[in-house]
Amino acid sequence: MKVLGIETSCDETAASVVEDGEKLLSNVVASSMDLHVKYGGVVPEIAARSHIEVILPVIQQALDDAGCDWDDIDGIAVTYGAGLGGSLLIGVLTARTLAIAHHKPLYAINHVEGHVYANFLTELGPYFTDRQPEFVSGPHVESKATPKLASNQAHDSAGSPVRNNTQPIYAMRKAQPEFPMLAVIVSGGHSQLALFRDHFDYDLLGQTQDDAIGEAFDKVAKILGLPYPGGPSIAKAAENGNDHAFTLPKAKMNKYDFSFSGLKTAVLRLAQAQIGESYDFPSTKLPERLSEAQKVDIAASFQRIAMETIVDKAKLAYEEFAPKSVVIAGGVAASRELRRQLTAALPLPIEYPEFKLCTDNGAMIATLGCFKAERAQPTADPYSLDIVPSLSM
Repeated sequence: MKVLGIETSCDETAASVVEDGEKLLSNVVASSMDLHVKYGGVVPEIAARSHIEVILPVIQQALDDAGCDWDDIDGIAVTYGAGLGGSLLIGVLTARTLAIAHHKPLYAINHVEGHVYANFLTELGPYFTDRQPEFVSGPHVESKATPKLASNQAHDSAGSPVRNNTQPIYAMRKAQPEFPMLAVIVSGGHSQLALFRDHFDYDLLGQTQDDAIGEAFDKVAKILGLPYPGGPSIAKAAENGNDHAFTLPKAKMNKYDFSFSGLKTAVLRLAQAQIGESYDFPSTKLPERLSEAQKVDIAASFQRIAMETIVDKAKLAYEEFAPKSVVIAGGVAASRELRRQLTAALPLPIEYPEFKLCTDNGAMIATLGCFKAERAQPTADPYSLDIVPSLSM
């Protein structure tokens, strides 16, 4: 069973082929991140235009890398929500057209559920294993006119392969998680806890009631004058800071719900106080007044409390439901601080997903599509499938 996954919920145009819900045959991502950095966040119109430019080449490269043609593909899975409307529309319309043209079943995928299924990938296909023990890292093909293409293999500006010995292509889990499974879902748009009894059988225990954790990182980074996206820049700054330099609050919420808006405001007030200004001092002028020492200490203190907020709830859910496995999913799942805290807080060993499979990618969508196909889940009508930007679990 080979499924092509297509993901265009935000600023990454991604496609992947996955076999039997566990073997990664290809994974291609074209990111327009560089185009959004100067705006301090994703601009929906720019993201949608970038998807249009690269989606067909990305899909074709995913098929080529997997050594597949359309006769080998058993189904197409596509993200139809949640996400930016314009971005979702490009992926869904493309998937619908391909499903009709090639007579393939179409599976509509919830983006948030898809993140969880990155944890079910345990094997690498020939495209990757034939290249072991070669290594790749560094920038991929770049152009000012088109997004950065991040395929399985890096290239220099002339298109030649780039190789070094610093980073393996992919580090895969040893085994798929067992049920019941507690999923900690943390990203720029989502902060949720879900208990999975089996595939497609889960309860949403709690979620953020305001900002998602990734969104809070972006906003705090802006307060400190750190570059977008906020997660990596705050993590880098925190390496040089004291994470107990400042006391910041944790929101008191319902048992498994989250809130990060108050924490974000507390950081703003802390920064204003550190330079001796009142609450009406504009946040846009804070970066030029804060010292580097103040910035790194605030970043470290914020990161610690933000991650503790997630881990505290995960530990509470673990103690109540005693799951056989715990997984983390979403872009913030790449945080080394979150992984450190979660490992220390829970008594069972945790296998974390490959870093490159935490951010948006087609592999997670294809993997969930495989499980939908294998378990005879309903297919989508390629003539009528619509996007649902506010789709929830």
